[in-house]
Amino acid sequence: MMKLSDFDFHLPEELIACYPAETRDGARMLVVNGDQDYSDQHFKDFPDLLNAGDVLVLNNTRVIPARIWGKRGEANIETTLHKELGESKWLAFIRGSKRLKIDDVIQFSDLLSATVVSKSDEGVELNFNLSRADLLLELELIGKLPLPPYMKREEEALDRDRYQTVFGYCKGSVAAPTASLHFTDEILEQIKAKGVHIEYVTLHVGAGTFLPVKTEDLSEHKMHAEYGVIDAEVAERINMAKLKGGRVIPVGTTAVRVLESAARSDGLVQPFAAETDIFITPGYQFKIVDGMLTNFHLPKSTLMMLISSLAGYDTVMHAYEHAIEQKYRFYSYGDCCFFTRQS
Repeated sequence: MMKLSDFDFHLPEELIACYPAETRDGARMLVVNGDQDYSDQHFKDFPDLLNAGDVLVLNNTRVIPARIWGKRGEANIETTLHKELGESKWLAFIRGSKRLKIDDVIQFSDLLSATVVSKSDEGVELNFNLSRADLLLELELIGKLPLPPYMKREEEALDRDRYQTVFGYCKGSVAAPTASLHFTDEILEQIKAKGVHIEYVTLHVGAGTFLPVKTEDLSEHKMHAEYGVIDAEVAERINMAKLKGGRVIPVGTTAVRVLESAARSDGLVQPFAAETDIFITPGYQFKIVDGMLTNFHLPKSTLMMLISSLAGYDTVMHAYEHAIEQKYRFYSYGDCCFFTRQS
């Protein structure tokens, strides 16, 4: 049984990317062909890794400006929404939440207020006074994007564009599916021109993706749940391509998680619209995914465990050593890597 400490490594702070590359498709890309078999390339080379008949699966979620500031009386309330519970209900992380009481009202703007419904280890449940559509419109006006904490900065003008994918339109995430940030319309057209199928699924990324794993025994870790969707027509097209010998290549761990959550016992995908708390660790038998494009992840994170499950623990850890030696840029705005499933 692997332990949390098995997924630790030292990352020099200067390799943490706090800003994106000059252009969307300007990142470097480490192609991992096997243990200590690497090719240092650029993301613009990514279409060359795909074959006619393959399926590229992208997460079409869109990040909402989930950081908002309000008042309860004279007290300032800093709030980060992190999980949608219903039409107007969200779980939120609130700084100083111990001072809040049930039925307290927080005023965020002239139009937007919320009532405290409950409090738990998962956060504060808020009931907003606006419908979902109106709430999302108001957030665009008063909110800020909840950039990952390791960037150690506030949102800037460039983030409104670069911390969103070019194909994201399903609003609901509080973190970007970052491996997809590299794609441009031109790259997508190149991929289609090769005869590769492009399919879109949805997984709304929650702030739980940044929460540290606190248990050395991984079996004791409770995975955060996120809402995912795979339409019936998308599932059918993925299955047809797979039955014809095409590879299923998701972009990012979020697309991997929703695909594997929707897997049938016969290795095909079924339609899906539910929460998933799937926790993929070494030893997991993949049913759908044949490879993946992903960014470089945090030490001791569930994302490290997922890619180690796909490509092999030694392969991943050695690849990360190579990436650090070659000064690849890490995390959300960093470079990317391509892994294939170990046989």
